[in-house]
Amino acid sequence: MANGGKMIYFKYLWYIIKHKWFVMIECFKIGLYWQGIVHDLSKFRLSEFVPYARYFYGDIKKGRDETGYYKAGDTGDFVFDRAWLYHQHRNQHHWQYWVLIQDEDKDKVLAMPYKYVVEMFCDWKGAGRAQGTPDTYKWYNKHKNKMLLHSQTRMLVELLIKNKE
Repeated sequence: MANGGKMIYFKYLWYIIKHKWFVMIECFKIGLYWQGIVHDLSKFRLSEFVPYARYFYGDIKKGRDETGYYKAGDTGDFVFDRAWLYHQHRNQHHWQYWVLIQDEDKDKVLAMPYKYVVEMFCDWKGAGRAQGTPDTYKWYNKHKNKMLLHSQTRMLVELLIKNKE
């Protein structure tokens, strides 16, 4: 079987389970019980699961930098990029969900509701723990300028990082 056989799917499944576990722990600490349980369920959809497994665990492993970051949308892998787009549009805890692409004007960045900002923060912490790079402060500072965040959203994110890290 291409792309490393069936093992890539088990490896990716194990990663999702670890990621969801760590995000759930972080969400529970803050009282977001339901969001902790349903976080990233879309990753089990075939339209996300298969491309993600092939991208991260296939024969040609793409990788992440030392903070766990990968440049989504610039992967050179159309199928993965489409899966990432699906994931963003299915999950309100991604800041990209809240960017309104305008036809001619500058894109409009909407403020994220509090519970999704908190879940996004928990996602970053959980992903860092699952990948062995648990320094959310370092990750955020390295990548914050790449994020289109509403000023209220950014203020809350930075408050969370300052107080919870």
